[in-house]
Formats: sequence, structure tokens, C-alpha cells
Amino acid sequence: MLRVEPGQRGRLVGIIANLAERISEARLNGWLGEVEGLQISRNAAAIKLAALDRQHRDRAAVTHLGLPELRKPIGEAP
Repeated sequence: MLRVEPGQRGRLVGIIANLAERISEARLNGWLGEVEGLQISRNAAAIKLAALDRQHRDRAAVTHLGLPELRKPIGEAP
């Protein structure tokens, strides 16, 4: 699965909305095969959006521990 660039989140939301409209249109016209294909595409886009949001949330939750201190070997003068 390809990763979505965070700057493209709005575009992905728009794609999901467009797919939902196309699903409604296909249902009105009785195009059941088209409905199924569009639902698969919409679900995949929704999964990508959730992964993008999770990635952003997880990145914000990173705890920086700093650099470790180096110890002097035992027996070495200070």
C-alpha cells in the first residue's frame, strides 16, 4: 500500500466524498456492479485516510529521550 503525503489529506477526503456521491447515483440507476466496485474504492480510500490520521497522531505522541551520557571506564581518573 502506498503512503499518502500528509499534504494531500484534503484531496483524499474529497475523493471519498465523490465516491459516496457516485455510489448514490449508481444505486439510483440500479447499477449494482458499479455500486460494489465504487464501495471497494471508497473503503480503500477510507483505510488510507485512517492510516494517514493514525500516522500523524502517532508522530505527535513521540517522546524525545535526549542523548545518553557516556560513562567513563572504571579505574579511569576523573
